[in-house]
Amino acid sequence: MKPLLLLICGVSVAFSQSSQIVIKCGKLIDGKSERVAENFTILIEGNKIKEVGANVKAPSAATVIDLSDATVLPGLIDAHTHVLLQGDITSEDYDKQLLKESTPYRTLRAAKSCKTALMSGFTTIRDLETEGAMYADVDLKKAINNGVVEGPRMFVATRAISTTGRYGLSNSVYSWELRMPKGVQEITGADDARRAVREQVSYGADWIKIYADGSYYKTTDGIWHSIPNFSKEEITAIGEQTRMLRKKLSAHAVTRDGILYAIEAGARSIEHGSGMDDECIKVMAQKGIFWCPTIYVEVWVAEGRAREGSPAFKMMLEELPERFNKALKAGVKIAFGTDVGGFDWTENQAKEFSYMVKWGMTPLQAIKSATTVAAELLDMKGQLGEISPGAFADIVAVKDDPLKDISALERVGFVMKDGTVYKNEMK
Repeated sequence: MKPLLLLICGVSVAFSQSSQIVIKCGKLIDGKSERVAENFTILIEGNKIKEVGANVKAPSAATVIDLSDATVLPGLIDAHTHVLLQGDITSEDYDKQLLKESTPYRTLRAAKSCKTALMSGFTTIRDLETEGAMYADVDLKKAINNGVVEGPRMFVATRAISTTGRYGLSNSVYSWELRMPKGVQEITGADDARRAVREQVSYGADWIKIYADGSYYKTTDGIWHSIPNFSKEEITAIGEQTRMLRKKLSAHAVTRDGILYAIEAGARSIEHGSGMDDECIKVMAQKGIFWCPTIYVEVWVAEGRAREGSPAFKMMLEELPERFNKALKAGVKIAFGTDVGGFDWTENQAKEFSYMVKWGMTPLQAIKSATTVAAELLDMKGQLGEISPGAFADIVAVKDDPLKDISALERVGFVMKDGTVYKNEMK
């Protein structure tokens, strides 16, 4: 027997359930096929899906969950989050969190963020660095896995890597006599780069993340550029060490100067990429590089950062719909990633879907970006992001049809992760 968690009067209540569960689906989007199935049944044993189909027989002792008035989907995956951040439009917003909040306090807030993600239907997240909170994401992952707190399955990147003086609280703003906290692990030189990768992996990093570029500007030919953060030797050392330790590399890279550099070093995914050009799109499509465009965070911060004196974000946002559409048509693998934490956790992560559809995706393509495509990015194909035999029993449901109105995914009413129900408002 295992606990079944239901939301009653706003409180999670656990009670015993059978080791077998049957879910009756009105409509089923399995994450893989191009069609929607109707009146299918899902049989779950333990934390895995055993059978899916129209003629699945319910064992007599199974717990039956009736979602025959709902659309059922795989648990959603957000491939770019920051549970240890709570929104940072301006540099002051960011600095306050690093200067005024202890790591234990930020971790407590992050536990709440994890539960928010789960209740919104995101049963898996890739959390791309702690922004100065050291290895607290590893602790959160452990606490979730051990049932101490409720949250999604986590893939974590721990501290992220940049070069000395190129990220976080700046000594040009604060007194040079003060030793300010940093949002990343700073390195100088190839040996430092290797040491940082080894250290992060030793403390539990699933991914290595780098900040490949910064200081964005546009030249007269209309091309966005930036200053690369790493020397050739440094970024090559990071890539080589990451591969040697059998991890994957994620790169915050906004323009061609960072994107192409990071891909050459072995990056599996490009984060943001708002200023990419046609060559970047071509290379990413040819090499099968994943792109997390993180649209909603760009919308959320653009005006505020322009007022603060950084208009580049607003300018790139205005051009982003065209770039997104080009990348989509070119066959770039677009994985759902929001950068939530960059925007406040009170905002629903699923708002990202509406922009993706508005800018050229079909609703089904958008759903796949957060299911099978994101699962492929995580090397979890066949295990996450799909409702099929052998996959983890991560399942969500919505009352409205997301293929007719993608914003339905902002109103998830049922959440199961690993065969345990955490939310059921579908009755």
